[in-house]
Amino acid sequence: MSGEVSPATSASAGKAALELIDVHKRFGKTEIIRGANLAVQPGERVAIIGPNGAGKSTLFNLISGRFEASAGEIRLNGERIDGKKPFEINRRGLARSFQVSNLFTRLSVFENLRCAVLWSLGYRYAFWKFLADLRDANDRADAVLEMIKLDKKRDALAMNLTYAEQRALEIGITIAGGAQVILLDEPTAGMSKSETKRFVQLIREVTVGKTLLTVEHDMGVVFGLADKIAVLVYGEVIAFDEPEAVRANAKVQEAYLGSVLAEAQAAGH
Repeated sequence: MSGEVSPATSASAGKAALELIDVHKRFGKTEIIRGANLAVQPGERVAIIGPNGAGKSTLFNLISGRFEASAGEIRLNGERIDGKKPFEINRRGLARSFQVSNLFTRLSVFENLRCAVLWSLGYRYAFWKFLADLRDANDRADAVLEMIKLDKKRDALAMNLTYAEQRALEIGITIAGGAQVILLDEPTAGMSKSETKRFVQLIREVTVGKTLLTVEHDMGVVFGLADKIAVLVYGEVIAFDEPEAVRANAKVQEAYLGSVLAEAQAAGH
């Protein structure tokens, strides 16, 4: 059936930006991810959806190195990253944001961004260096600051930002290091409809030319942002296709999305 993924189709998809090949994850005797296959091409925006308990967060933890896969392969630009530490994966060009904001709350917006760019520019700890003198790091932080539209809050403490502004700053930190593959975990959770609309546009703008993988429950966000949708049910990718094809997929509707997609369609998404 169109949209289904098999190990053969995944492996033959070419040099994907991000590829999962028959990935499994067990916790004791409980198998959470059951042979997941996915091939995301460079520049694609992909949303992962599925019911609670489907394994979406576990899948993100496997890709970003927080969990180690029990079996299978995870490849970034053709290079295996399964078994590597999160910082090693990050240095190879993959960055991730989390469901809960993870900021240096007592540092300014600018300082948060500058921290994110230092390592990517080759700076290591050295007590004799003054951060104010690192022009390339400061320029890069200012550029990201403008991209995420927080330049007017440059010197504000992160703790004093609104919730939506904190999420925008976290997106900025995620992209500041120059990663080409971006993972966003429920980026619009907790936002109002107007905030969500603005935030989706911001994500589209700051991820131009990058590969995006996001976990999202809001179907309006999914259909407004994603080039393709991967449906994860009981630890397996049961469909991976363009939004309209997924919307019409009988197997997907039966497993999860019938009523949710109907609501999204009624809302004009």
